[in-house]
Amino acid sequence: MADARDEFDKRLADVGEFIRTQREVARMSVRRLAEVAGVSNPYLSQIERGLRKPSAEILQQIAKALQISAETLYERAGFMDADSSARGVREAIAADILLTQEQQQALLNVYESFVSQHRP
Repeated sequence: MADARDEFDKRLADVGEFIRTQREVARMSVRRLAEVAGVSNPYLSQIERGLRKPSAEILQQIAKALQISAETLYERAGFMDADSSARGVREAIAADILLTQEQQQALLNVYESFVSQHRP
């Protein structure tokens, strides 16, 4: 049971750290991000410190405010399996009728090169 709790705490810290990093990259204060995301300043601060687990809806609001993918935050928070997200990207590329087969393959190659850098 302690292992599950440790994993939960690690996920909270990871998603909080990721949000803080993205906020800093966007050059936003905690106060500004909280305002744009529609959450309270103390609540956002607790999320960033790994003290609170945000809901999927709150993660979506934060992602929109940071102009990043909500799926990325969902994966980090444990709401979504990373493989399902990657599968969705591949399926979306394959399903786009406006792309030629060569363009689809080029996009898949670029996507794979980016995500392979983050695989263990």
